[in-house]
Amino acid sequence: MSDYPTDHREQAAAWFRALRDGICAAFEQVEDELIGSDRPAGRFERKEWTRPDPEAGEGPGDGGGGEMSIMRGRVFEKVGVNISTVHGTFSPEFRKSIRGAAGDGKFWASGISLVAHMHSPLVPAVHMNTRHIVTSTAWFGGGADLTPTFPDAEDTAAFHAALEAACRQSPAGDYPRFKKWCDEYFYLPHREEARGVGGIFYDNINTGDWKADMGLTGAVGEAFLDIYPKIVRRHMHERWTPEQRRALLVKRGRYVEFNLIYDRGTLFGLKTGGNTEAILMSLPPEVIWP
Repeated sequence: MSDYPTDHREQAAAWFRALRDGICAAFEQVEDELIGSDRPAGRFERKEWTRPDPEAGEGPGDGGGGEMSIMRGRVFEKVGVNISTVHGTFSPEFRKSIRGAAGDGKFWASGISLVAHMHSPLVPAVHMNTRHIVTSTAWFGGGADLTPTFPDAEDTAAFHAALEAACRQSPAGDYPRFKKWCDEYFYLPHREEARGVGGIFYDNINTGDWKADMGLTGAVGEAFLDIYPKIVRRHMHERWTPEQRRALLVKRGRYVEFNLIYDRGTLFGLKTGGNTEAILMSLPPEVIWP
């Protein structure tokens, strides 16, 4: 890991922070645009955290850290946009499951993770995550997927078209493969159903061209920032019924099941001493199981 260019790590971490800032500004603008609500427009509240690395014998904060940005608004019932840059040593039992970490277990990781749960059952929930991880090798991963309660063909087509266009911007992009990967990953075997209408998912991207690999991650982030607010605006003024809201709360139960049983990001964060509050920010504020 010591041979990996420091400027690559710095550029990746800076990009994730810049994307966070852009997304938060865009979502707050959506909050300002809602008409006819007696609730105040939401604003993000930020909270920093630091990570100890007890496996390496380091003190509190020596393992890096991150920043949570949480908003509870009138369009976004709960949205978290978190960034982190952490480093240290994987525990012996965990390092075997991470690419390139089986030797000394040292790692560096930076990324952004976003989950939005909406008041309206007609506005789809969404997830987006991109990350850069360095062990004895280095790679990028991430993606975005849409989880509507009531799927809308126009929304689905627009979301996928944006991600497909992002993949075309880099030689590292492979939309058909990433789409299939997403469909297979965001699936609940115990329910025999998909979590949502898909998107893209990719991991272990290292083509040997760092600029191309970083370019893919940047394009995915920019595509998300462009398309998702458009989808929100398309539906946020539509009226919904109590029955539709109940269907949303049931759908959220599926989201909880996936994130607590299958999600690799949740496991990675918990196994590397991440901030538990930040890791579990993806969970919805209200949910029911019928």
